[in-house]
Amino acid sequence: MPATQAITDSVSDSPEPIAAKPAPYSTIGRIPIVDVSPVIENGAWPAKGTEGESFPVQATVFREGHDLYGAECVLIDDAGSQVQVAPMVDVAPGLRRYEGWLTPPAPGKYEFFVRAWSDPFATWRHNAEIKIDAGIDTELVFLEAKALYERAVKKMPSRAKQRAVLKSAIAAFTNANASASERLSAALAPDVIEALTKYPVRELVSESARYKLNVDRERALVGSWYEMFPRTTGAYYDAKAGHWVSGTLKTAARGLDRIAKMGFDVVYLTPVHPIGTTNRKGKNNTLTAFPGDPGSPYAIGSPDGGHDAINPDLGTFKDFDAFVARAKKLGMEVALDIALQCSPDHPWVSEHPEWFTTRADGTIAYAENPPKKYQDIYPLNFDNDPEGIYQEIKRVLELWVKHGVTIFRVDNPHTKPLTFWQRLLAYFRVHHPEIIFLAEAFTEPPMMQTLAKIGFHQSYTYFAWRNEKQEIADYLWELSRETDKQLRPAFWPTTHDILTPFMQRGGIPAFAIRAVLAATGSPTWGIYSGYELAENIARPGAEEQIDNEKYEYKNRDYAGAEYNGISTLLTKLNEVRRKHLALRRLRNVKIHGSTNDKILCFSKTTRPEESPDGTRDMVLVVLNLDPYASRDAELSLDVSVFGAQARWDDSPVLEVYDEMSGETYLWNSHPYVRLDPHGNVAHILNVKVL
Repeated sequence: MPATQAITDSVSDSPEPIAAKPAPYSTIGRIPIVDVSPVIENGAWPAKGTEGESFPVQATVFREGHDLYGAECVLIDDAGSQVQVAPMVDVAPGLRRYEGWLTPPAPGKYEFFVRAWSDPFATWRHNAEIKIDAGIDTELVFLEAKALYERAVKKMPSRAKQRAVLKSAIAAFTNANASASERLSAALAPDVIEALTKYPVRELVSESARYKLNVDRERALVGSWYEMFPRTTGAYYDAKAGHWVSGTLKTAARGLDRIAKMGFDVVYLTPVHPIGTTNRKGKNNTLTAFPGDPGSPYAIGSPDGGHDAINPDLGTFKDFDAFVARAKKLGMEVALDIALQCSPDHPWVSEHPEWFTTRADGTIAYAENPPKKYQDIYPLNFDNDPEGIYQEIKRVLELWVKHGVTIFRVDNPHTKPLTFWQRLLAYFRVHHPEIIFLAEAFTEPPMMQTLAKIGFHQSYTYFAWRNEKQEIADYLWELSRETDKQLRPAFWPTTHDILTPFMQRGGIPAFAIRAVLAATGSPTWGIYSGYELAENIARPGAEEQIDNEKYEYKNRDYAGAEYNGISTLLTKLNEVRRKHLALRRLRNVKIHGSTNDKILCFSKTTRPEESPDGTRDMVLVVLNLDPYASRDAELSLDVSVFGAQARWDDSPVLEVYDEMSGETYLWNSHPYVRLDPHGNVAHILNVKVL
């Protein structure tokens, strides 16, 4: 297909700018409904949802006067059929902020809205209980009840058994020979309440505007990622020949069993494309590459091809297909790194020079972020030929989709126009809805958040730099209840670009602490290969590893991971995540108190509708954040989160089973804990109410 040929589809895949869709509009209802959430840009863009994950709908609902009213939230599918209705309750008395939870059953396009109504029964009951107790207007109260209940009977189906219930109640409370309290009891008998709940009388029914919701498959929210450089697995130094021999896709495939055994379900490959030789970087990002230096896989393109080719050192597409097939057999999806940039040797440079920026001296501009310079990389200029670039990148991505890639980890999307991403992601949502895009954008919040708003399914976060108790607690809350409508987080303790001071200095305990926090704090988490070995030596003056495998081959002996306990910990964490649905959900975090600023405590719980059997999964995490010393604390648990109530005598109300140690404890609302960074660094507790 010619690069400039536009494709017409339901998302208007055209070279014309995408016009902003107007926000939905609705006249004010008789029962006002305002400030609905989750809503992005006043409804112009869809909010995010995930199959099987409940999400909160909130709205401010009120009315004039003193009559009572009710509210509910409604989920409808793309065909306009009602999928689910959930009651809403006032979660901020005085502010009239109502909340209800909806649970999308499957991926697809949905809408939701809020419905409110005047509730004549609730109003009557409120007034009746006051008046009967005070002996005011007794007969009038029951005349009003008779008229209301008769209206309810008329609305019921002719065969509804509740008709007889209400008729019997009417006969009882209109009996003037009975006492007022007996008559009121008859009017409010449990079976009467049940009948009026099933067949309510509603007046002045009002609805909000309808707001769009894109619901993705569960992998968009949940995953345990393992990052690998394919050339590393199986690489070795040939002393006789005096040079390194690259690992290949075949040797990488043989390493998949070890990764799967630890319980990871996504294997993420750094770029597998040919690497340029012009301005190739040497070891530790030096400007001089010596013979045998493989170069950065992010300097994409050579005479062997570009983004649609495989580095010959790694193998062929047949080898890539075999790698994907092996991963799939082991229960893992394959994520591929997409870096939209080129080495000076990329075919695009000669075929499409207009796709790059020409400087005043006639040379092509290489990438730089002063004082950083990337002489081996040319960035694309999306303004010179946006249509040609768009069509080519779409072609490249669809090529990899045909070869089994289901996830794209996009390198530095914040350095490309958001109009490009919005259009591309909209196209994939229609034509390849199963494909997931992760934004690797460690950048300012407006850009990070907007990339998520316009369609990126997942986002890297600031997790690696959140180390103290309060900032971690604040961040967990922000991600779970403030930005959840738009951004799904991925927690990575380290990456091939990031090795924070905490990880450099904290030794093996730091790697254990951050693994526990990543695996329990976010539904998606990941590690970079070598984490099992607690690789923590930084390049001087940089927050990244020395002898970084971005620029050289590495031969790792993973047998050493058995001695430091990290691989065992990773395996246990993934096992616990599979066991507990609560750890695979985002919008369910509750921070609990502790008396030590190095002891973090939080819980994650599910709603009954999220579980096939209607039960709640409840997990409590207690973690020592100090890699240097044991810490103890008295916790302050809000046991109501678990459906329990603290007892006056401080006796236990919870039975907690520690998934890490296998021990069981009986806890009240303020238990004592002590955690050792060199042993039991955390409790991950399965909670049951006594």
